[in-house]
Amino acid sequence: MHIPRFTRTLMGAALLSLPLSLTAAVEQEPLLPLDDLRTFADVYNQIRIGYVEEIDDSTLLEYAIQGMLMSLDPHSVYLTKDAFEDLQSNTTGEFSGLGLEVGMEDGYVKIIAPIDGSPAAEAGLQTGDIILKLDKQPVKGMSLNEAIDEMRGPKGSEIQLTIGRPGETEPFEVTLKRDTIKVASVRERELEPGYGYIRIAQFQNHTGEDVSASLSKLKEKGKLKGLVLDLRNNPGGVLRASVDVADLFMDGGLVVYTEGRLANSDVRYEAQPADSTDGIPMVVLINGGSASASEIVAGALQDHGRAVIMGTNSFGKGSVQTVLPISESRAVKLTTALYFTPNGRSIQASGIEPDIQVERARVTAYDTSRQISEADLSGHLDNANGDAGRPASRSVNGLLATDNQLYEALTLLKGVNILGLRDKRARAAAALDSES
Repeated sequence: MHIPRFTRTLMGAALLSLPLSLTAAVEQEPLLPLDDLRTFADVYNQIRIGYVEEIDDSTLLEYAIQGMLMSLDPHSVYLTKDAFEDLQSNTTGEFSGLGLEVGMEDGYVKIIAPIDGSPAAEAGLQTGDIILKLDKQPVKGMSLNEAIDEMRGPKGSEIQLTIGRPGETEPFEVTLKRDTIKVASVRERELEPGYGYIRIAQFQNHTGEDVSASLSKLKEKGKLKGLVLDLRNNPGGVLRASVDVADLFMDGGLVVYTEGRLANSDVRYEAQPADSTDGIPMVVLINGGSASASEIVAGALQDHGRAVIMGTNSFGKGSVQTVLPISESRAVKLTTALYFTPNGRSIQASGIEPDIQVERARVTAYDTSRQISEADLSGHLDNANGDAGRPASRSVNGLLATDNQLYEALTLLKGVNILGLRDKRARAAAALDSES
């Protein structure tokens, strides 16, 4: 089962995974350290008989497993029955919860990205927000699983989050109503005639097919001259889907490869030799909420020079997790490898650096409606080409005010096409000169 994801989803989880078998490796490992095991057994027994409250053996052993995995890295975790079910259902694009991608940072739950259309997104929660309290209960000291369990609940029930936001002097509170999260993996629209936009919110099992269908819809509107692929606040998803998406825009070549301690964790993923967009200019938008599978796509297209990467640095989740079921209802999510872009870059803890850095900002255009031109002057001469009056002034592109990064991406695509037309005209003129 391939389920790539860098962290937990409220309420679901997925991860980059590889089809690994640990049995052979375990058989070749040296014997377990008996002295250390005796120490563990002694500590376990002291807790068992002396802790202020009685804890049954099953719970105490589960705590030990959770602590062992949490000490490895932020992404290796023990999946209880509910968490394992959430992970399995999340790749279908529907689960119950708040619609948050979260991770652990300095003992607090950090929001990596709100999911499009979720209660969290509608409440205005942002990438980088820190959850300080849950229903007035401090998060500090909770494990990630414990915090997520607190945020679970029946559809329609409410929970109050106390949020700390970088740049804000005081925390603020927001009340969210739990709901069924239906993640629309892909959506598309035409920005202007000839310029398409595809947004991938999450990499699910059929995202590659959905992107292909979106491309077909855009082509039906007319010839595509440029495309924006929006991966902002996309926390990742299914590994195979990220390869399928990159494959759509590449004319063959390596998409990503993984390396780990086990021999069968070394895997290479190649694209087929057929670019379904015929090499049209592309801009890929990323930000700090773009992680895991999103970084695979951005890194592959950047290394192959297929697209201009624009926005801000991505999250930097370059490790691979494998889901290892230990029973029908429980599993271990274990970091088993690192992944690398085609040029051999490990983006772990560093992220993808955009080719063009564009911060998200609020931009207000000057009002030029009162400016006077020649056409406004009394007795002005008519246009020599017969054009009637002053051309209608264009309203400021709504993108400039609502999404400056997307506006810049569209502007870049237009510029590339203008330069391309100039080159074509220059070649055509040179051909005519040579014929004469």
